[in-house]
Amino acid sequence: MKPRTSSVVLAHAVLVTFIALVMVPLVIVVSISLRRGNFAANGIFPTAETFSLEHWRRVLGLVEGGEPVLLWFWNSVKVSAVAASGILLLSATAAYAFARMKFAGKEPLLNSLLILQMFPMVLSLIAIYSILETLGRFWPALGLNSHGGLILAYLGGVAMHIWMIKGYFASMPVSIEESASVDGASPWQTFWMIMLPSAMPIFAVVFILSFIGMMGEYPLASVVLQDTRHWTLAVGANSFLYEQNYLWGDFAATAVLSGVPITILFLFCQRFLVSGLTAGGVKE
Repeated sequence: MKPRTSSVVLAHAVLVTFIALVMVPLVIVVSISLRRGNFAANGIFPTAETFSLEHWRRVLGLVEGGEPVLLWFWNSVKVSAVAASGILLLSATAAYAFARMKFAGKEPLLNSLLILQMFPMVLSLIAIYSILETLGRFWPALGLNSHGGLILAYLGGVAMHIWMIKGYFASMPVSIEESASVDGASPWQTFWMIMLPSAMPIFAVVFILSFIGMMGEYPLASVVLQDTRHWTLAVGANSFLYEQNYLWGDFAATAVLSGVPITILFLFCQRFLVSGLTAGGVKE
């Protein structure tokens, strides 16, 4: 066997092994969702005798008196999509300013944004709770126990995305904007008609990463959302795990359901993800 051929075979073997390891948790979760009862008593993988769709019937609302899982699912998709869109809008405009404009305090602001990302959002729960409680007295739609308040809190996590998009903008040649300016384009037209279309790959990456992060976010959502019908899927799924009885089957079915919109989003944006994660901006 030639050295190059053996290297290719080894690389494929490593990749197949890695994919198999990644798939094991997913297979186990799907298997638990298709078993009757809890896996602790009946094992993990379903058999002909233990195969059942009882957990999926409860999750999909086909059983009366069950939890409103589909409502939680819709709440998660709605909050994640709106918040990810807001994060993309804020981070794209801010990143363009940091990449192309000159103003006082530019470097200290960039460094401050990077330092802020060293502290997880969970450390600011008390501050966020206090801010939303005060804001809710004047504008209930942006206060506690509201999706607007949760989205507003999520919009604070734009710092790392600003750095990502700024790096992409910085890799794009300035000559493109100079040519547009010579042709009579205003700064806004240059940004809207040239820079934004060229940066679609990194925008897709930022949107997907934001969406995934907020679909599975629990600590902040559990503090802000207090009404059961306002819960997101992550908060609602946690209600299946209480001390008296762990409903692992229902929890597993809910976990699989949460991956559906993420999978659809990945498939829809796949062509942008490849170039957004592996390539820079437009070259000279």
